[in-house]
Amino acid sequence: MGSVPTIRQAAREYIARGWSPVPVPKDSKRAVLSGWQKLRLCNDQVEAYFTNDANIGLILGEASGCLVDVDLDCPEAVELADDFLPSTPAVTGRPSRPGSHRWYYADVPKTKKYTDPIHGKMVVELRSNGGQTVVGPSIHPDGEPYERLTGEPARVPGPMLKACVEALYDAVLKQRYPDGVPAKPRPVLTTPAPPREIDPARVEERAIAYLAKMAPAISGQGGHSTTYAAAVAVAHGFAIEPERALQILLEEYNPRCEPPWSEKELAHKVSDAVNKPHERPRGWLRDAELPDIPEPNDVDISGIVSQVGGVRDSPTTDRIRDAPDDPGPIPDELLRVPGFVSEVMDYCMATAPYPNQALAFCGALAMQAFLAGRKVRDQADNRSNIYLLGLAYSAVGKDHPRKLNVQIAHHVGLAGAIGDTMASGEGIQDILATKPCMLFQTDEFDAILQSINKSKDARYEFLTRTLLTMYSSSNSVFPMRPKAKTGPNSEPPEPIDQPCLVIFGTAIPNHYYGALSERLLTNGFFARTMVVESGRRSEGQEPSLIDPPERILETARWWADLQPGHGNLEKWHPVPEVVHYTPEAQELLTSARKAAGIEYSQAEERGDPVGTTVWGRVNEQTRKLALLYAVSRNYRSPSIDGEAVTWADRFMTHQTRRMLFMAASHAADNPFHAECLKFLQKLREAPDRSLPRSVALKRMKMDAQSFQKLIQTLEQQGDIEPITVKTSGRTGIAYRLAEAG
Repeated sequence: MGSVPTIRQAAREYIARGWSPVPVPKDSKRAVLSGWQKLRLCNDQVEAYFTNDANIGLILGEASGCLVDVDLDCPEAVELADDFLPSTPAVTGRPSRPGSHRWYYADVPKTKKYTDPIHGKMVVELRSNGGQTVVGPSIHPDGEPYERLTGEPARVPGPMLKACVEALYDAVLKQRYPDGVPAKPRPVLTTPAPPREIDPARVEERAIAYLAKMAPAISGQGGHSTTYAAAVAVAHGFAIEPERALQILLEEYNPRCEPPWSEKELAHKVSDAVNKPHERPRGWLRDAELPDIPEPNDVDISGIVSQVGGVRDSPTTDRIRDAPDDPGPIPDELLRVPGFVSEVMDYCMATAPYPNQALAFCGALAMQAFLAGRKVRDQADNRSNIYLLGLAYSAVGKDHPRKLNVQIAHHVGLAGAIGDTMASGEGIQDILATKPCMLFQTDEFDAILQSINKSKDARYEFLTRTLLTMYSSSNSVFPMRPKAKTGPNSEPPEPIDQPCLVIFGTAIPNHYYGALSERLLTNGFFARTMVVESGRRSEGQEPSLIDPPERILETARWWADLQPGHGNLEKWHPVPEVVHYTPEAQELLTSARKAAGIEYSQAEERGDPVGTTVWGRVNEQTRKLALLYAVSRNYRSPSIDGEAVTWADRFMTHQTRRMLFMAASHAADNPFHAECLKFLQKLREAPDRSLPRSVALKRMKMDAQSFQKLIQTLEQQGDIEPITVKTSGRTGIAYRLAEAG
């Protein structure tokens, strides 16, 4: 036998067989990498994702060519497997559980678990999409090595395999229960004891003890939700009459709040606590402690936290729980569009000191959108104007695609239509009034957002309105702002006919998402922007002086010379050529629209204003991208076919989910909220999504008092939960990310 390969060597072997490996922490069987279900690694990424002292799993189902695992979880299932399961050369296990995994290629839509109906323990599991199984050379938590998956899995029809697994399950139950599965014993019902008299003073004493343990309301730090929780504890949990509950809150809780609530505000909280529906009956806290009320210091507020955990101050906090799984950055294969876009990308990659495919794609797509502006449209009158943002850290190469676009525009006489700053809405309007098609290429785009967020200057508000309205006016007219008259015969400004504003911005990732506020996330600007992340900086190359290839210039000249329209008005009132859908494209666009509509409805049901805003724009953005795909591939005779729509739909769906995930993880309403999001992100990235208190305090780099306020707030909101851990024989506290309800 040969030597056992390292984890990284094994990962490359599994990739070569068409399977998708996933990193698993040492001494664990569970993948914890955020969004691991979407991970599709190539050989070049193995070093970055795997260490040789960790474990490795295989993502099951479609991710690995319909690879499925029949996991035999009990000795009887292993013993009977050969009699019921199809034969397969791919069998793995570990020394104490040999032959416990049987591998197949089968079309099994989802994982199916078969448990013992009496004690609930797993018998056999048919594992597929959404699951993963740890394989050799990983080490089981008890120290045993897993066998490597070396045999070739048998190909079996999915329904047949499912029927075989169910037959095996039935055989195990028959062996365990020869006379049939017995009915579960019913709980013995007893007559409850009559309620006992409780001194109201003791009940109030207990309620006050709860209030003492609950976090006070601090302005900007979840004040409404924490105060509502306090009101629920007193008025609902302990069933204290509303007037008395209000008095207790005013005397015992309100003095700790910063600033204190008015009596009217607290009365409103008490009214809500009494009248709104709750999961548990009124008086449940009081009744849970019958017949004897414990000592005041013996308080556990976890029950009341879970009872009101759904109450939030801000929809932004809800997004932490409701955000989709992280799909990861956009895959490289989606950063390719045939024709002009790919040709400009190749030119950029060949000449850049640090080639970056994502940034090259953004620059090339923005250039194509600019060249096609006011010249083509699809059957639904969607135009080519897009707002595109490339996120990259410093020195990755953000400026090179911008320089190439200026160079190409200069060669074809369009350099005057390239801008680099957007200082005001008035300036954008004035330049588009003379040049109705413009490409703005702006670095440090997050600085613009910060200015919009923090400044009370009306000009930034006007800039936002201009960007939003200009985007939506590409197939109509943009009304210019009224100007002061300079003479008796001054005429009001003419509207801009079919303006095409294309933005190619760049920013540092955390700066961009940190600059987003609730307002910017919901006013439509975020939804209008396509965000592409660049990843790590490349190793670099010696830059070269290469003139733009003639093929690129020929295409750019063709676009520059194209003047669709009629007569002398073609420059001011063009009639863009219509790029038609094929029947297949029309069908796919309809399906994509319905899918986006479902996502919109789900966001609407959960009260997610950011989700509704973003998903509401996906259909339009998909059609714009399909149009750009078509004209890039064949600028002389474009057609929007199934290939164009499939790419556009995949790109927008992935990009939308990534944007929503990143916004939920980074965009904050205030500095304290930013710290909360930062801590949740650290938990999300930690093994088992938990951190010991001492480690968490060090990583947050804040004083103990501020850290405690942060912990109290997140516990009250139900975003984290404390757990007890033992280290070096001592018991300590850790914090774990709460599961979404």
